[in-house]
Amino acid sequence: MSDLAPIEGSFAWRGEDLARERDWIVELTADQVAELEEIGQRFVADDPDLRTVTATDYPLQRCADVVAGFGADLDHGRGFVLVRGLDAAIYDDALAGAIFYVMGLHLGVPMRQNELGDLLDHVIATSDKSLSEQDALPSRVRDRLAFHSDSSDVVALMCLRPAKEGGASSLVSGATLFNEVLARRPDLAPLLLEPWYFDWRKQDPDAPADWYTSPIVSWTEGVFSMYAGTSMIRSAQRHPGVPALTTEQYEALDLLDTIAQEPGIPLDMDFRPGDIQWLLNYAALHSRTSFVDYPEPERRRHLLRLWLRRDVGRPLVPGFGKHVVVGRESARTADDSTGHFHIASAVVPRAEWGR
Repeated sequence: MSDLAPIEGSFAWRGEDLARERDWIVELTADQVAELEEIGQRFVADDPDLRTVTATDYPLQRCADVVAGFGADLDHGRGFVLVRGLDAAIYDDALAGAIFYVMGLHLGVPMRQNELGDLLDHVIATSDKSLSEQDALPSRVRDRLAFHSDSSDVVALMCLRPAKEGGASSLVSGATLFNEVLARRPDLAPLLLEPWYFDWRKQDPDAPADWYTSPIVSWTEGVFSMYAGTSMIRSAQRHPGVPALTTEQYEALDLLDTIAQEPGIPLDMDFRPGDIQWLLNYAALHSRTSFVDYPEPERRRHLLRLWLRRDVGRPLVPGFGKHVVVGRESARTADDSTGHFHIASAVVPRAEWGR
């Protein structure tokens, strides 16, 4: 496209500006926390099937407006919000997970995060591998991660336990990344609208295929969205049938990585127990810094992760980002018995993953 222009609006933010504002942090009131704890306790006692439970089963009253505000921030604001006020340090993991899941139901429909069907997944180091090892899973190591998007409309993280050192969550505006590429290398910007090959097997060892394709940028009906993962694009080169990246494509990936790490561009935030980050994948990429765990297994850094389908009519080009993910209402195989579909089991990470 020869008529590409910079993206304007609230999605196009710089981390250095937001670090001064801090109004992207929402503090829950005592009444709101009490309601969520009450609903979470009922959810644990009821033990509903995570595949079929709905928001109407667990209505919100005192929290209805604030949760609706989260959605507005995702759709029309900066594209993310950090929620504080819950204290996972005093909850058991099932209660924390129940509160998290109920809030998610009021913002979208949970999606399966792996081929086993799990609707809650985990970011926890079950492995001492380095991310450079081909069979290392990004969510199960302690290395710094490259900025990337997840395969859903919304990705949410709840901190159960923080790291001993490091492990800050980092976000970068997709619009700002695109604007910088357009300003510095306008010849490379159109490449971002073309399909790229992503390593599906690296993201999920049980994936039904080695790779899938998606443009990095969707720009249709005047709406900009980004879906990126430079490390997954580079990793896909190992699979037969994936075309070799051109010199210009490598330059585009390198430039995205460079810009994302430049001072002032990303926003870093430390997670406290109970913090929840809600993020629209099309608005911002996320990452984390490397971290050091506590020696005791029960004190390891542990985040719960939700993927949500949030259908608000956002226009996207065909085959963009999340098209390979299966919704919670359907399974890719006939055997649907291996997923963790109840809260008590869903909050326990699969210890064998990533080893």
